[in-house]
Amino acid sequence: MATRVREKAQLRADNKDKRPMAVAKYIRISPYKVREVLDLIRGKDYNVAVATLETVNKSSSDPILKVLKSAGANAENNLNMNKDTLFVAECYADGGATLKRIMPRAKGSADRILKRTSSITIKLDAKEVK
Repeated sequence: MATRVREKAQLRADNKDKRPMAVAKYIRISPYKVREVLDLIRGKDYNVAVATLETVNKSSSDPILKVLKSAGANAENNLNMNKDTLFVAECYADGGATLKRIMPRAKGSADRILKRTSSITIKLDAKEVK
């Protein structure tokens, strides 16, 4: 039997991370390539991170910019935060589902090609006002 279901649900709700965030799943870019660009914006202010992503000449900067703007919109609309006071608290890329393909080789054998996908997560937070 399940015991203390309501109490446990309340504890989970109390311990939930309440920072604005956005997630993009199944992005068809390898997580290694995404992490290179995420390292550039980690810890920066929201506006500086947006400007950085708009100038970086990498293929992964477009989906990262989209996720960052989505997290900023979530902060503004859902939590009534100001975009000028936000900074990138956490950003990471995890591996998603891998598409497995084959390339025919000599004598009827085959090589496996792994087409990797990634999940991009960005969490924002408000700066402390002094």
